[in-house]
Amino acid sequence: MRITVIGTGYLGAVHAAGMAELGHDVLGVDVDAGKIDRLTQGVAPFYEPGFPELLRANLDAGRLRFSTSLKEAAEFGEVHFICVGTPQRPGSTSADMKFVDAVIEGMAPHLHQPCLIVGKSTVPVGTAHRLSSMVAQLAPVGEQAEVAWNPEFLREGFAVNDTLHPDRLVVGVSSSEAEATLRAVYDRILEAGTPYIVTDVATAELVKVSANAFLATKISFINAISEVCEAAGADIIPLAKALGHDARIGNRFLAPGVGFGGGCLPKDIRAFLARAEELGVDESLAFLKNIDAINVNRRRSALTLARGMLGGSLSNKRIAVLGAAFKPNSDDVRDSPALSVANALQVQGADVRVHDPEAIENARAAYPLLNYTTDVQKTFEGSELVIHLTEWQEYRDLDPLHLSALVSAPHILDARNTLDIDLWRSAGWTVRAMGRPAR
Repeated sequence: MRITVIGTGYLGAVHAAGMAELGHDVLGVDVDAGKIDRLTQGVAPFYEPGFPELLRANLDAGRLRFSTSLKEAAEFGEVHFICVGTPQRPGSTSADMKFVDAVIEGMAPHLHQPCLIVGKSTVPVGTAHRLSSMVAQLAPVGEQAEVAWNPEFLREGFAVNDTLHPDRLVVGVSSSEAEATLRAVYDRILEAGTPYIVTDVATAELVKVSANAFLATKISFINAISEVCEAAGADIIPLAKALGHDARIGNRFLAPGVGFGGGCLPKDIRAFLARAEELGVDESLAFLKNIDAINVNRRRSALTLARGMLGGSLSNKRIAVLGAAFKPNSDDVRDSPALSVANALQVQGADVRVHDPEAIENARAAYPLLNYTTDVQKTFEGSELVIHLTEWQEYRDLDPLHLSALVSAPHILDARNTLDIDLWRSAGWTVRAMGRPAR
């Protein structure tokens, strides 16, 4: 099929290459000409394992190309996927829909043939209905340009696999024709036995934000219990393990630490609550305010632990920060707990140096006043405290005995609870971990 993908960020670029990998003829579109030039040359504009290879393979095969023209997209595509961002609106907790609206306003006037417009962006429920009215008014083809919703469930760091081998496909449609079209788009994935859930459009819109709200709740729950463990002298790690053995609970997302960040969970739970308020059912989601507050508070808890390990003051203390990305296997620093903590340390007078395997360039753009190193050992040199804030495998593989010779004082705070703290302690380090007793 002829498919367009509007928006070439993490979601859109990987989706475009993935659709080409499935055999479709794909046109990716973005307003950022520089990004389009890089993609056309086979250069990934972000770090995502496996994506550069997927991109180049499908460019070479002639199934994938890129453009900045919505008019070209409208004339080319049978199916148009909307993959632009829906960030938090400035001065509000609601989602900013200006990028989604701009796609419809720019493309609809050029739609002269029947087509299916498929939203993948995370949006407030009711968006598809509103966009359908816009398309009917603006498109020469009128209601023959139908709107459907097919939420994405990509995890940064695993986006290629999640595109080609998703754990489920959800499609929200208003007609059997739209459902048949999407079934044809995903036929190779469906042949592999992937669960395929067909709903109305409003339900499909709610699936993704509900999933994110649930995951955020699970993360904040274990972090709330972690706070209790710290106060009571208990240990969150065996506690979480015990909970995870309950099949009704499961062990995924029961990883205590400094909390979640990124471009999805924080803004999505706030936008979900804002939309619930508009619908008059905000009491039903009032708990999300506490989920958000618990998450933000974990960053303050990390600062408190760091201050305690340094005798009560951060002023003029040299601190090494391991991690800048909001999660490993990504260079995304949006709402990164690591950078939030690093910046707060510096504001309180510490001499902070930040290392990350992939995210230094993006981190420097977001927090230009922080000091950065690309050599992890140089990050340790002369440090009085090391704080582990992004759980890269590289940090788990460090040799604490070797590193102890580089620091001024062998003190480390594991704010992600993924280091082997017994190994570090045996190498002479004083170790604290969030939710675990000091010893």
